[in-house]
Amino acid sequence: MALAQLGNSTMPCPYVSTTFAASLPFSGPSPKPHPNSNSNPKSLKSLDQKQIISLLQRSKHINQVLPIHAQLIRNGHSQDPFMVFELLRSCSKCHAIDYASRIFQYTHNPNVYLYTALIDGFVSSGNYLEAIQLYSRMLHESILPDNYLMASILKACGSQLALREGREVHSRALKLGFSSNRLVRLRIMECTSVFEEMPEDVVASTVMISSYSDQGLVEEAGAVFSRVRRKDTVCWTAMIDGFVRNEETNRALEAFRGMQGENVRPNEFTIVCVLSACSQLGALEIGRWVHSYMRKFEIELNLFVGNALINMYSRCGSIDEAQTVFDEMKDRDVITYNTMISGLSMNGKSRQAIELFRVMIGRRLRPTNVTFVGVLNACSHGGLVDFGFKIFHSMARDYRVEPQIEHYGCMVDLLGRVGRLEEAYDLIRTMKMTPDHIMLGTLLSACKMHKNLELGEQVAKELEDRGQADSGTYVLLSHVYASSGKWKEAAQVRAKMKEAGMQKEPGCSSIEVNNEIHEFLLGDLRHPQKERIYEKLEELNRLLRLEGYHPEKEVVLQDIEDGEKEWALAMHSERLAICYGLISTEPCTMIRVMKNLRVCYDCHSAIKLIAKITRRKIVVRDRNRFHYFENGACSCGDYW
Repeated sequence: MALAQLGNSTMPCPYVSTTFAASLPFSGPSPKPHPNSNSNPKSLKSLDQKQIISLLQRSKHINQVLPIHAQLIRNGHSQDPFMVFELLRSCSKCHAIDYASRIFQYTHNPNVYLYTALIDGFVSSGNYLEAIQLYSRMLHESILPDNYLMASILKACGSQLALREGREVHSRALKLGFSSNRLVRLRIMECTSVFEEMPEDVVASTVMISSYSDQGLVEEAGAVFSRVRRKDTVCWTAMIDGFVRNEETNRALEAFRGMQGENVRPNEFTIVCVLSACSQLGALEIGRWVHSYMRKFEIELNLFVGNALINMYSRCGSIDEAQTVFDEMKDRDVITYNTMISGLSMNGKSRQAIELFRVMIGRRLRPTNVTFVGVLNACSHGGLVDFGFKIFHSMARDYRVEPQIEHYGCMVDLLGRVGRLEEAYDLIRTMKMTPDHIMLGTLLSACKMHKNLELGEQVAKELEDRGQADSGTYVLLSHVYASSGKWKEAAQVRAKMKEAGMQKEPGCSSIEVNNEIHEFLLGDLRHPQKERIYEKLEELNRLLRLEGYHPEKEVVLQDIEDGEKEWALAMHSERLAICYGLISTEPCTMIRVMKNLRVCYDCHSAIKLIAKITRRKIVVRDRNRFHYFENGACSCGDYW
């Protein structure tokens, strides 16, 4: 059945809403509340839009969603697109796709985001035919899909073995320019292989590998993969991509090595997946090897591969090599510019990022949400407040891009960086959407930096009231108190964290030496060269004291003696990684370390001095940005 025909055999007309409330399960006796329910109908009346969306996002059972939906109908907000979007996502997450479908039926003029939410729900629940039918209806309503929806519907076509529809979706993806999107390209490759090239057993296995990976079931995907006798390029690529998307990046690189060992030639899709793994790990040398492999086997530097290379080099801290790839590319699309702008911003090249944005606009490329995140981050890292506000206000006015939560987050970071904390808090309170824990955590961090105790307490309380407080919240609040000399209050926060059973997320740092990734945890003793590593650590500690270094012992949350606190700080994962780099590389070689968390203040101070003492350039990528340490200074200007 063609897509045009499917479009005429879809669900009932949605333009009816008055009878919906009467037909809902909660119109009679109230449903039995879920044990974790946080949606008391009596209290819902007083909640604003932000709070209701927050409740929906935290719902874990459909019985938590029902009373919220009922209240929205009573209040006349059942057609609010923001509310409907969160309702559809919550229902899908709670495995209530039939209820989500009914909500959608009674939604007036659904936009592409509402179609995407329900289609994605259908695909996640295995209702592939329903997903294809709803996509057909969307086209019939003259609504254009986005790249996320394209990837989702291509998966449905492959899983349903819908050849004709898959080809039509493929054609539309090409026409709309979505073929450079990595996930869309992979889905196109899988569909093409399913319908035209692969033996039947490999077809079924490849679809299963992708389906398991989509659901986060990596071990199950690996089990299917191991049973395939004759693995071809598509099968290997599906497994590598599954590892990458589930953050099993070391396994992705191992699979790529296995693919080479079996003499299976990778294609451009495989290359992009491997480059993505290198980006996540910060594996620059392996990424460089993949780049040289491309040249050797004449794999074309097209948009798809070029964008992945720019991203890899940028995220591995080699922004000059990223710029070289950018300059070598014959064609550049908006994704190319976005990737380069974000890379420049992340690597502290704020003014170059802004200049590239101007070049992009001069070439009449239309900026996207991602473009403005990169530019606003550049403004934040460069302390360019006025220009940041100019860009922020131009988004909707000049480019018809409505600011999203990530753009507001950039502005909060920008204001917090320069100490305009009250303005940052006012911006959070006046924006249309609910602030997330990342945004509030950013403001809390700024309160610590500028020693604003009163606002720090207020932000921390708001995080607690919203149920968004985690170990990071309490750690930051403890530091806010400590930086203001409130040692008793800092101790009380640590005690509260301990009573709640919260554990600080463990730090993990990695360093690449001789094409191998070495990972370190706090006080790690697993490394074969641990004796030499700790000897170098003790040597550095002595030299640091001579340079006037004093450990910031207040950042250690454990109730231990001062001497133990000093040693606990010295054994942070990034310092162990740096010590291994110092004993394993030639003098004057740059050391590059990747860390999963934000670098603490004490380590930041210590690494500045280590770079000076050893006469090395040390690059650390943490959760926030890149830090380039040289001659006792850092590129971040001590704000990150």
